[in-house]
Order: sequence, then structure tokens, then C-alpha cells
Amino acid sequence: MSDQILSTAQLARPRGLPENGLRTLRRYAQPWLDRRWEIHQRGESNVPDEGPAILASNHIGWLDGPLLFLKAPRPAHALVKSEAFVGRTGRLLNYAGQIKLDRRHTDVGALRSAADSLAAGQVVIVYPEGRRGDGELRRIKNGISWLALVSGAPIVPVAIFGTREPGGASESRPQKGARIDVVYGEPIQFPMAPWPRTPEMLSDVTDQVLDRMRQHLNWAKGATGRGLPGPLPSGSTSD
Repeated sequence: MSDQILSTAQLARPRGLPENGLRTLRRYAQPWLDRRWEIHQRGESNVPDEGPAILASNHIGWLDGPLLFLKAPRPAHALVKSEAFVGRTGRLLNYAGQIKLDRRHTDVGALRSAADSLAAGQVVIVYPEGRRGDGELRRIKNGISWLALVSGAPIVPVAIFGTREPGGASESRPQKGARIDVVYGEPIQFPMAPWPRTPEMLSDVTDQVLDRMRQHLNWAKGATGRGLPGPLPSGSTSD
């Protein structure tokens, strides 16, 4: 049923997500990020200049989310856990047009919003591991495959280093002046697949995406000389 609803997003006139607030936030927040940390981005040309794209990143710490939607080559809309949409943070996320995701079940509404955004030629950010951890891409979820097959959008693998220091909790931030590396890889793209999309089809695409993301991560480790921070410390939440 969720797949049918996602297909409806293709047929409806694409609205996309609001970007005025996101563009304003990026304009003012980017200089602050650059003053706070030494941020190096590489491979930005792998992100298409126009049209839909999915940025698929490893996930090691709290800073991954704001870093990508504020510093990616194009304004982007991330799937963000619903628990973050409270208080001031929630207001900022809504202002920036980010997508609220209820991770307790298959969130058809969030997936439809993401598919609608892609149909309108926008960029969507996905952390397919589903939660923060060591970022080694041991496994990913099928949601990214749904979006790729619904939209036909290219998937750009992203490797992030330095947003969490070794031994740091998932909510920790690197020290001021620390180096952070964001590396965008060559896109992988699948033909748009009409409904129904079988579990076997989704599983096959997920395996291919995971393999490409791992290849890119290993390449990025060598290219930057960076490593990942290791597992979260005992007692640190991975949400």
C-alpha cells in the first residue's frame, strides 16, 4: 500500500518543498560553520547542478544533519527523526523545509514528501543506516531504494569524517577549529520503476547502493587520510 501511495506522488503535479527559508538559513549559517570548524568539501561536482538528486551519507554524529543541509552544493531537504521537531530546533527544521520522519514504522507521509521533492527537481538527504553509529555502513535500509526507483534520481554517496571525535557521544560536537571532511562520490542511478516494486527488486537495489557507498567510503578514507570515530561509547544513544 505504501508503494502505491508513493507512486501517486509521481502522478500529482510536483509541488516540492519550500526553499526560501532554507536558502536564508544557509546564507547566514554557512559563515558561522566555517568560523567554528575547518570544513573541507571534495567532489561537489558529482552533485548535479539541477534536477533531482539523493545524497546518501554515512552517519556518525549529531552534526552530520545540519552540516549537509547547510553546506551541500545545493539546498537540500533531509529526512530527520520526528523527535527533533520540538522547541527551537523544530521551528528551525520546519523553517528550513526539512522532512519529519517517524522511524517507528514505515512513514508513508515522509516518503511521499521526499518523492514529491525529487519530482520537483530538488535534492533530498538520506542517512540510510537509519541511526548514528561508527559510520562504517554495515547495513542500510530499503527506504533509499524506494526513493531511487520512484524518482529515477541519481544517488550521490557521501562520506563524512570528523563530526564526532573518537570516544565522543552521539550528541557531541568536535572541538572548535577541528577539521571536518565531506566527500561526494560518483552518482549511481537506477531507471524509474513503475508500481509494483517487489521486495526482491528493492533488496537488489539496496545491495547495489550499499556496495557503491562502501566503495566510496573506502576511497574517501584514502583520499583524505581520515578514519571514522569507532563505535559509540557505552550508554550513548544511537538515535
